[in-house]
Amino acid sequence: MNAMTHPYAGDGSHVESYYAASANPSPPRPELTGGNEIDICVIGAGYSGLSTGLHLVEKGYKVAIIEGARVGWGASGRNGGQIVNGLNASLQTIRKRYGQDTAAFVAGLVQEGGEIIRERVRTYGIDCDLKDLNIFAGLTSAHMRELEDRMKLWASYGIRNQQMLDKDQLREHVNSDLYEGGLIDYTGGHMHPLNLALGEAAAFEKLGGTIFEMSPAIHVDTQAVRPVITTPKGVMTCNTLVLCGNAYLGHVVPTLTSRIMPVSTQVMATEPLGGDRAHSLIPQDACVEDIRYILDYYRLSGDKRLLFGGGTVYGGSDPRDIQVKLRPNMLKVFPQLKDVRIDYAWSGNFALSFSRVPQMGRIGDSIYFAHGYSGHGVTGSHTFGRILSEAIDGDRSRFDVFAKVPWYPFPGGRMFRVPYSVVGSWWYALRDRLGI
Repeated sequence: MNAMTHPYAGDGSHVESYYAASANPSPPRPELTGGNEIDICVIGAGYSGLSTGLHLVEKGYKVAIIEGARVGWGASGRNGGQIVNGLNASLQTIRKRYGQDTAAFVAGLVQEGGEIIRERVRTYGIDCDLKDLNIFAGLTSAHMRELEDRMKLWASYGIRNQQMLDKDQLREHVNSDLYEGGLIDYTGGHMHPLNLALGEAAAFEKLGGTIFEMSPAIHVDTQAVRPVITTPKGVMTCNTLVLCGNAYLGHVVPTLTSRIMPVSTQVMATEPLGGDRAHSLIPQDACVEDIRYILDYYRLSGDKRLLFGGGTVYGGSDPRDIQVKLRPNMLKVFPQLKDVRIDYAWSGNFALSFSRVPQMGRIGDSIYFAHGYSGHGVTGSHTFGRILSEAIDGDRSRFDVFAKVPWYPFPGGRMFRVPYSVVGSWWYALRDRLGI
């Protein structure tokens, strides 16, 4: 299969990561073969597709999910595992661009994704090391002012479960001299992302849903009266199609290609640190991210490793040596780990939209899509899955709000979107280094 037609490579197995090595047992699913028909078909067995599918089967619909590799193969099984409320674009930015009504609408759902995750874990008994607390760390006085403004703005919309932390208070959560302080969100948290995806897939199947793995979509007929999806060995015809391929949909649906850009981010996992040493680093077991443009994010795993991520590569390519790239950043935060061994290092793509606001919409009357979470997909994808299911079930009130939000192509089109974004990234990274 031509790599330009579909981005999956190899045998479709999960990348070698800590998550894959510690994944819960999950059965292989069949490939799509021959001719098939279904009421609703979803492309992509990541969080967006699984959330949409699970909500729909709970409502009684017949749903099939077609996945090009294995469940959770993409960003949903490789990300930092952080439950971070909000979108990439801040509420302040959304209010400035789209008005007070849209900002109030977004504020009303920024915590919904985390609530959905917790409900799924409780209802279906998903074992994914779910924990509470998320901290935003500031390195400069300007960062601290930004966090203070963020807390006040969110409070103005009725979101009051955040608290500012000064330098000493932050040290109770993060044993590092790097930061000036931070902001704690008591409704944030973290979990094992691949096990969450596998658990949601099992719940979907238990309720009658069907998942086909190793079945990349190589053609989607968007003009047919009923959408038709072609895979290497099979065809699926459906009444309603939901496109949730996100950064890994490739060029299968050309009208969506220019809307997003794949961006690679990297994560590594240390050797097990033991309870005492791990506790000395992050005493309250929160997940942490700083608020620079190119940020660090980290947390403890269930078996007391430090999972440390960061970095971006526009266009979705992998860096030559992830450890060389990330280890110096880790040691700036925790110099006490200079002798620690790194057991795993991996990379994965998320889909970046130019506006940093996720996109939701329709192609014709029977094809829905959601993508472009821009690094905030853990919560956003779960929320959008619910909203997509509402729209398909006849309530398009929330769907229509997002569908009407303007989207903008990357300047210069596909050819120049990577260099344009690299220049922008360089500028914001320079601002981070200068502390302005």
